[in-house]
Amino acid sequence: MMNGVFAGKHPFMWLVCVLFLCGYRNGSTTKGGVFAESFSKHAYATMLYMGTPRDYEFYIAVRVMMRSLVNLKVNADLVIIASKDVPLDWGKTLCEDGARVVYVDNIDNPYKNQTDFDKRFALSLNKLYAWSLVEYERVVMLDADNIFLQKTDELFQCGQFCAAFINPCIFHTGLFVLQPSEEVFKDMLHELAAGLKNDDGADQGFVAAHFNDLLDRPMFHPPSNGSKLNGFYRLPLGYQMDASYYYLELKWDIPCGQNSVITFPSALWVKPWYWWAWPVLPLGLSWHKQRMETIGYDDEMPLALAQSMFYLITVVLAIFTRHSFNSQASPPKFCCLKSVLGCSISAVLRKLVPFSVAASYLIPFFLVPKTIHPIMGWGLYLLGSMSFLLVIIKIFHIPVLAVTVIWIEVFGALLVMAFPLYNNGIVRALSVAAYAFFAAPFLWRSLVKLMAYLETCIEHDSLLSRSDQKQSLVKLS
Repeated sequence: MMNGVFAGKHPFMWLVCVLFLCGYRNGSTTKGGVFAESFSKHAYATMLYMGTPRDYEFYIAVRVMMRSLVNLKVNADLVIIASKDVPLDWGKTLCEDGARVVYVDNIDNPYKNQTDFDKRFALSLNKLYAWSLVEYERVVMLDADNIFLQKTDELFQCGQFCAAFINPCIFHTGLFVLQPSEEVFKDMLHELAAGLKNDDGADQGFVAAHFNDLLDRPMFHPPSNGSKLNGFYRLPLGYQMDASYYYLELKWDIPCGQNSVITFPSALWVKPWYWWAWPVLPLGLSWHKQRMETIGYDDEMPLALAQSMFYLITVVLAIFTRHSFNSQASPPKFCCLKSVLGCSISAVLRKLVPFSVAASYLIPFFLVPKTIHPIMGWGLYLLGSMSFLLVIIKIFHIPVLAVTVIWIEVFGALLVMAFPLYNNGIVRALSVAAYAFFAAPFLWRSLVKLMAYLETCIEHDSLLSRSDQKQSLVKLS
């Protein structure tokens, strides 16, 4: 009662309380938007900023990664370098997950106008704030698309800067170790202002340009006595296993260093948290396994259940209406469409039916919650597309196989790609290609059958129209 009155009279006090609780939870106070104290002398850190079409998906990815580190019982703080426009409820949830939220001003990107700049990386230079976390002796800076197979606390024994080369000549900034330093941080800001050459305009290009001699540095091997090294080191590839390596053998076999962290430096639309990324990229299930073990799917389930109920009701109504879908005694009459739409029935059918079929496959795809579990996502998509197809079959009396062959082939492709007993990635790829070769004639045949049926309907409608016109002339005469 008192809390409700207090919040009503002081609408900004909730913000103050949240910030205080975050600081108190992690044994810290705030100063200039940054927590000044911590429990540990080490930290795993990542960044979170707004301004891209996929802000929510990356927020979910950050939560899963941080909670997976909590489950691994790492001996370090978890830090989120968050821009000040990150929603307050997101920051509160991250605090509840066990992270310290460090609010920062966005670093203006001086490379945003260069040719071929990807706008989604406009604020990625916020990663440089990792060097300002001087309350820590070492920080492991992470991107959100990492999966930890085991804890990697030995990385805190590395030197002033350490990174892995998943590209033969350029190290990857999806995971690197650093020693925070105000001097280094100010030097980087000075280089930004001076226009240090940056090939991609993002954090990857800038950090690689700043530490441009890392390739010549020795490989990191953690000292057995637990002491910290000084200097720059290359990290073994096992700390940044590119997911693409997995798909050659469908297993991990990287001998250099512990196989500890998988990274996904792939196209954005196949990041592991998207439901459609599996079974195209089977490792997506590893990420979703970690999500089930950490934050779950409570945010997506209400929408998924609502869509499921809608699709099931649509299926029932489509099946149990007056006319059977299998009733193909004669083509339907579309003469009424001509009078309603004021155009040729042939033009209507040739455009409306193919468009409706395509929409039945596309609309459900975009309605499925993007970060839901792949099995639920594909199930919801297939149910949605089938419900729409049944409605189209009912309206236009289209032969069932003419429009459902694609649905059947999509389902078959999922089974082929998800088959768990392939020897290696080459066999898997050849199997998918063989399936596509086998399925293509059936798809072509269904399209030919659909167009032939439409032509039959048009001709039938044309004959009926002429017959009606003759009867009208007879009556007039």
